Amino acid sequence: MLGLLLTSRARLMGGREGRFWLVGAAFAIGGTGIWTMHFIAMLGFSVTGSVIRYNVPLTAASALIAVVVVGMGLFLASYGGERLPFLLGGGILTGCGVASMHYLGMAAMNMSGHVSYDPVIVSLSVLIAIAAATVALWFTLRVSGALKIGAAALVMGVAVCGMHYTGMYSMSVLTHGDAGPIFGARAIDFLLPLIVGISVITVGLLLTIILSPSEKELRSEAEFRDRLRDRDEGAPPEVDLFGTPRR
Repeated sequence: MLGLLLTSRARLMGGREGRFWLVGAAFAIGGTGIWTMHFIAMLGFSVTGSVIRYNVPLTAASALIAVVVVGMGLFLASYGGERLPFLLGGGILTGCGVASMHYLGMAAMNMSGHVSYDPVIVSLSVLIAIAAATVALWFTLRVSGALKIGAAALVMGVAVCGMHYTGMYSMSVLTHGDAGPIFGARAIDFLLPLIVGISVITVGLLLTIILSPSEKELRSEAEFRDRLRDRDEGAPPEVDLFGTPRR
């Protein structure tokens, strides 16, 4: 919902200011939305007979990928407007990026076992990610108003969860008999930075929206500027005391 609110403001602002709103939307949708859902669900994953540790650099890289690919998709869709090639291109780019984020996050799990994937289910999860990303980008171009944004956010949330659990269903683990040392961070070690990071980013973006002009005020200002421009274009040119047009 926060990401859709930010993209709605980006459409109204346009230009350079609109790009800043899109950057905020990339953090909201890609970071505090998609990646946070993915990682919290990962914390609920367990393997009987083995503990799970997380590779910190790979986990951080997966978060960065989520923000970057969502940002690229938002800028591509925003640049192309509602033209289908830009929307589909942004959806494919973002969907493949989100899927790669997901499987990179799964690769960050260290455990005493052999991990394998079902290629058919993996392909299905990638298709779900592309479809979800395309629909999400379409929402960012069209949706405004609290009720519509809430409904769109619900659809996006279900789609992201569906992609995640489809990907997790493709994973099989065959545990080893002899469990050696497993390196990496524990799941609980991520909870504090995760909660703090989500809180700081979310509160910061919410304050930005609250303290900025509302959509109604922005639309009124745009209409007022249009009326001024139309009046100036229809007014006769100004002249000086000698009848010479002023520049």
